[in-house]
Amino acid sequence: MDWSDLIDTAFDVAGNSSSDHRAAALRTVEANVAPDEKPIASTAGRHPDHFRKGVLVLTTHRLLFLKDGKPPVPVPLAAVTDATVTRTRINGEVLLVVALTGSHRFEDVVKAEVFAEQLRAAARLAREGSRKEPSALTPPAAPASTGAELLDQLERLAALHTAGALTAEEFTRAKQRLIG
Repeated sequence: MDWSDLIDTAFDVAGNSSSDHRAAALRTVEANVAPDEKPIASTAGRHPDHFRKGVLVLTTHRLLFLKDGKPPVPVPLAAVTDATVTRTRINGEVLLVVALTGSHRFEDVVKAEVFAEQLRAAARLAREGSRKEPSALTPPAAPASTGAELLDQLERLAALHTAGALTAEEFTRAKQRLIG
């Protein structure tokens, strides 16, 4: 699967037949792709701030939300701690992505459970890959810095929970995933 196939499939699912929007989304993605970044999956969904559906693109490095040629909303996979799906009468299937960078909600997501599972698996691989491949410029981290990083991540989760972005259940799940 290449980038154009991924974008076309997602736009078809979104019901958006605008070739201009597809071309703009493809240009946006290709302009921001890392050299080793590969497409994994895509689906359609709506950001709560937008009326029309956009495209959710999952890559080996991040989750992107694309809509109408606007700059993508990126979520780095290594920062994703949880992805859950709920169903509501008004908003359909709702995908909540919890990351160390913040919480992201997408509504009326097509095949949300399947996409959430793909997202969780890709995030797990990204976190494992970032642990296995330390940068050549930085020395290997001592156990104390790993503990400090974990503490920093837990503090961010606690801040999200305190701010109301995470429910108690979501906070507990995300914390358990961080701790292992």
